[in-house]
Amino acid sequence: MPQGTNSATTGPASPALTGVKEQRVTKQRLAVSAALDELDDFVSTQELYRLLQNKGISVSLATAYRILQSLADDGLIDVLRNGEGEAVYRRCTVTGHHHHLLCRNCGKAVEVEAPAVETWAARTAAEHGFTEVAHTVEIFGLCPECTARKAAGKL
Repeated sequence: MPQGTNSATTGPASPALTGVKEQRVTKQRLAVSAALDELDDFVSTQELYRLLQNKGISVSLATAYRILQSLADDGLIDVLRNGEGEAVYRRCTVTGHHHHLLCRNCGKAVEVEAPAVETWAARTAAEHGFTEVAHTVEIFGLCPECTARKAAGKL
C-alpha cells in the first residue's frame, strides 16, 4: 500500500494528515455513503433507512444513525435541522464553511457562501468576548418553483 494511504479510512489520506479519525469500512458504512452519493437533497435518517431497505440493503436504523453522525463528525456530510427540527443529512458539493437556503415545501437546498454573515458573526462574538466561535445559518423559505405553484393556487 502506498505511503500516506490507509484502507481503514473513509478517504485516501491518512487520518494524521486529514484530522479525520480512523473509521472501519463496513458494508453498512459503504452502503450509507453510496446512498448519500445518489441523493441531491437532504434526507433524514428514517428516509435513508427506508431507501436502503427498499434496495434490499440490511442496515439497522440504529446503525444508520451512528454512521450518519460519524460522517457528519468527520466533515464528510452536512447535517442541519429542517423546519420541524429533525436532523437531515446530505453530501455537499461545496467544500469549506457554507450555509443553506432551504425550501419549506419541497425540501430543495441551495448551498451559499455568505461573507457578510462571517464578518457579522466574528464581530458580534468579539464584541462579547467570545473566542473559538462556530455558527450555523440556515435560511428557510419557498424556492422559486414552489413560489410559482403557490401564486398559481397549486400549493
